[in-house]
Amino acid sequence: MAEALVSIALEQLASFIHQQATEGISLLVGAKQEVEKLQSNFRAIQAVLADAEIRQVKENAVRDWLDKLKDVSYDIDDVLDELNTKFLKLQIKRAEHASKPLKKVCSVVLHYLVGKPLLMRCKIVINIKYLGRKLDIVVEERERFHFRPIAEGSKEVERQITTSAIDLEEVRGRDNDKNSLVDLLLSQSSQQQVLPIISIVGMGGIGKTTLARLAFNDDKVNTHFDKKIWVCVSEPFNELRVAKAILESLTSSPSQLVELETVMQKIGRQIERKKFLLVLDDVWTENYENWENLKRTLKCGSLESRILVTTRKEIVANVIGTTKIISLGVLSEDECWSLFSQLAIFEATNKEFEEIGKKIVKKCKGLPLAVKTLGSLLHFKRKFEEWENVLNSEIWELEVVEERIFPPLLFSYYDLSSILKKCFSYCAIFPKDYVIWKDELIKLWMAQGYLKSKANKDMELVGEEYFENLAMRSLFQDFKRSEYDGSIIGCKMHDIVHDLVQFLSKNECFAIEVESGASPQSDISYERVRHLYARSSSSIPRSILNPKKLHSFVVERAYFYETDLSRYFEQLTCLRTLNLCNCYGFYKIPKGIKYLVHLRYLKLNWNDDIETLPEVLCDLYNLQTLDVTDCGKLRKLPQGIGKLVNLRHLLIGGTRSLRYIPKGVERLSCLKTLNKFVINGDYDDGNKACTSLDSLKNLKLGPSLELELVNVRDSNALKLANFQSTNNLLHLTLSFRIQCKERRGNEENVMIIEALQPPPNLEKLRIEYFEGKSMSFDWMIDGKYKKSG
Repeated sequence: MAEALVSIALEQLASFIHQQATEGISLLVGAKQEVEKLQSNFRAIQAVLADAEIRQVKENAVRDWLDKLKDVSYDIDDVLDELNTKFLKLQIKRAEHASKPLKKVCSVVLHYLVGKPLLMRCKIVINIKYLGRKLDIVVEERERFHFRPIAEGSKEVERQITTSAIDLEEVRGRDNDKNSLVDLLLSQSSQQQVLPIISIVGMGGIGKTTLARLAFNDDKVNTHFDKKIWVCVSEPFNELRVAKAILESLTSSPSQLVELETVMQKIGRQIERKKFLLVLDDVWTENYENWENLKRTLKCGSLESRILVTTRKEIVANVIGTTKIISLGVLSEDECWSLFSQLAIFEATNKEFEEIGKKIVKKCKGLPLAVKTLGSLLHFKRKFEEWENVLNSEIWELEVVEERIFPPLLFSYYDLSSILKKCFSYCAIFPKDYVIWKDELIKLWMAQGYLKSKANKDMELVGEEYFENLAMRSLFQDFKRSEYDGSIIGCKMHDIVHDLVQFLSKNECFAIEVESGASPQSDISYERVRHLYARSSSSIPRSILNPKKLHSFVVERAYFYETDLSRYFEQLTCLRTLNLCNCYGFYKIPKGIKYLVHLRYLKLNWNDDIETLPEVLCDLYNLQTLDVTDCGKLRKLPQGIGKLVNLRHLLIGGTRSLRYIPKGVERLSCLKTLNKFVINGDYDDGNKACTSLDSLKNLKLGPSLELELVNVRDSNALKLANFQSTNNLLHLTLSFRIQCKERRGNEENVMIIEALQPPPNLEKLRIEYFEGKSMSFDWMIDGKYKKSG
């Protein structure tokens, strides 16, 4: 991770020097030398970071040194990003005044070159010198570790196997275990007096969750039980969270309840006299009292119900009252070899590779996850020496964190390039068993500066390649696929992989779930946390926030007072990512959001009370993603939205109250996604609202767009779209909204929709609320579009 941070810092330093030369703004005496010294120090450190990354696993002193390096790297990135933002603001101001008299233009430029900017430059130079001294200390401390230069991990992965092949569930040697488990789940006893609890016990990575999933999805099990529930328990155990997860699975809807007793009562009513299967995956707690309320509630169901538990500890199985333990053993060497050879896919006739491959498999000690990870890694290694290096590596000698499973995972981690290490490590921000949506993850990576456009590829495509790279190495699993085209849209991480990523990013990325009245974990150094995920049934404790350091603040379902939000915005000034998803307690976004000058990603979806967004939001010139999906009461977007020159994704689907799109959206030349556009025939003020599709004709949008037509009376509003040149648009929804009392005739409606000329690559067309009788238009070719009305 430190490697990527150093790379980002070096990029910022180069950008700083370039901007200074481009804008002709000179800093104070000695500043350039300070910047060049920072560059020199970072390059010297960069050369030995690969060795430091390896040694941190077994040397705490090295780990502490890397923490200090990361702190300085983050701080330098903040200082330089602030300055680059000032340069961007200057460019925008110049562009705004380009059409004004020269005298006014000069006064604007002079204001930014003298006045406050001079004070700003003094402040930044002071910060650079201070951080330079901190980096000097880190460089001096480096000497005592005697690091050696090591070549960085692979830059690219050969894309020789499809992602779908990686997604196949690779299972070996578990047929008997599965059949036995299914028999236990379906068995009945006339003398049964207690609810049976079956526990699968085994070491991490041995396949407990895989076995449970095989049984959970078995056809006979599906037809036998009335209800099936899957809950990932993990650590730390939280009784209310587990109960709410069970309730949400039963009702298929989120719960805002905060009282445990109320949740238990609702669970009882849902399962009363029903046969249910409850899977509690990855259980750790040894406290018997944690289970009492839950077990009492579950007795409401039929005695033919079953509870299935997976755990690494037999004592846990005994504490929760297990009636049958399945001790899961390791795979045989033949089964491991079968799995490994399928994934590694080397020349079967090459005896040298087969011989060394079997030696590597033997070191995996029969653990399926270890075999799968190394098989996926060695698929991309075609030289005998590379396989030999894996076999003889000192990584096998490490005794770290998780019994015999981390060394194989570390091989895959160390083989990554520095930026892929950072992308992978960032996933520690998500809790265990979290569904990671691919598009959202790519936007989060982009917000942190991990993705750069290259070789005529947009950042989003680079992110796609990074995601596929990690998936091919078996670092992601449980893929979610699109119902439309089968492409991967989401995934999870194996709990052991999640343990690894948490170990590597300890005190840097952190996920916490806080229930009402509970105290945060005391073993976490919150002042060093840079990326935080928090989920709470109440408010977020201020003690877990690092006001001046946090780069990511991802919140789900928490309660915020508007005064609290204002205070957060004034303090969390380094944020790149802010996600306030499905939160409640506030009705507007405070104007203090203007302080988040570094912000790239703002997600406010499912906040149904927000009606407007503050105009100052348009001063966040770095913003790349604005997501207000399903904010049902949102009536309008800020008028100055055209100033968001770096905006790439404007997600406004499900905003049923949105009245119009402001003028200026046509200036968003970076825009890649605009999933909804509104033309309102009642808005005639061209200075306020977009009144035709002309605003979209120069934007390269895709892949989906909802076009909402509100009281549109003039077909000319559609004729200017030039949709036929929009090759990226694949799915189009036409939604007619009639908000006036007058009824239009069928002929007028047909004329309006006839004016539209869809793009040539359109694959799916949906027409909603159309009042006309005719559904056959000149531009429709039979069988080309999927139509629904």
